[in-house]
Amino acid sequence: MGTDIQLSVIIPVYNEEKNIFLLFERLTSVMESLGITKEFIFINDGSSDNSIVLIKSLAEKHGFVKYINFSRNFGHQIAVSAGLDYCSGDRVVIIDADLQDPPELIAEMYLKMSEGYDVVYAKRKVREGETIFKRTSAKLFYRILKKITTIDIPLDTGDFRIIDRKVVNVLKKMPEQEKYLRGQIAWAGFKQSFVQYNREERKEGISGYTISKMLRLALNGITSFSDFPLKFATISGFVMALISFFLILYALYSRFIIKQYIAGWTSLMLCVLFIGSIQLIAIGIIGEYIGRMASNLRNRPLYIVDETNLSEEKLQ
Repeated sequence: MGTDIQLSVIIPVYNEEKNIFLLFERLTSVMESLGITKEFIFINDGSSDNSIVLIKSLAEKHGFVKYINFSRNFGHQIAVSAGLDYCSGDRVVIIDADLQDPPELIAEMYLKMSEGYDVVYAKRKVREGETIFKRTSAKLFYRILKKITTIDIPLDTGDFRIIDRKVVNVLKKMPEQEKYLRGQIAWAGFKQSFVQYNREERKEGISGYTISKMLRLALNGITSFSDFPLKFATISGFVMALISFFLILYALYSRFIIKQYIAGWTSLMLCVLFIGSIQLIAIGIIGEYIGRMASNLRNRPLYIVDETNLSEEKLQ
C-alpha cells in the first residue's frame, strides 16, 4: 500500500479490561526488539466493561495505537475483519487480547515470514487452563472439518497468525456475513508455514467464547467450506428409502406368506417418527445453507463503527 508501517497488529477486544495494559506492554516490547514501524488496532466488540476507556487512554499517549469501537457486539470474526479493513501495514498480525497466545511469538513468526512465506500461523502443542470437554471437542472438530472439506485447513490452530498484505487484500474481497477467517486464509492459498507453541492459561477475566458461540463458529466453518451436510441429507434419504422398501417386503411376507402378523400401532409409529426425524434433520441442514444465502443477499454491513481515531479513507 506504500505506507511506512511494516506491521499492523489487530486485536479484537471483548471485556478484556484486566489484560489490555499488560498486552500493550508485551506487544510494545516485541516491536522494539524487531525494530520495525507498527500500529496497534484495538477493535472493541461491544464490551460492557471499561475496555474502550483504557484503549482510548493508550491512544492519547501513543500515536501508533488506533481503535475501532463497535455500536454493539458483532462477534470475534467480524471484529478481526474490521481490523483487516482498516489496517495499513505491509504485514498483519491477528492476536486476541486474553494473552493466551503469547505476543513474544510474533517475533519468531515475523522472522519466519522472511524465509518467503505469505502466511505463518501459530500451531498449538498444548492448551493450558482449558477443560477436557473444550480440548476434546476442539480437537475432534478440527479433524472432522479436515475430513469433510477440500480445503487444507491446518489442525490445532486459531486466528493467531501473521499474514502478508496481499493476503489481506484477498480477504477484503470476501464479504460473507458468516465469517470463518482461518478457512478463508487456507482457501486463498499462498505459501504457508507455522511455528509451534504452548497455549497459555487466560491471565485475567473469563472467556467470551461461550459454548453457543463455539458451536456457531464450528457451524460457520462447516457450511462455508463443505457441502458434506447436504450430501449427508441426500444419503440419509436414500438409506431410509431402502430400509422402508425392506420393511414393506417384510410386511407383505408376514401378511400373505406366513400369515403371522399383528396390526400393530407401535411399529407404525416407530417408522413414522424415525423417518420424520430424518426429514427434519435434512430440512434443518438445508435451512442453514439457505439462511446463510439470505444473509449475504441482504447485503447489510458486517459491522457498524460507533467511533474510531482512524480515517474513513482507509476503508476506500
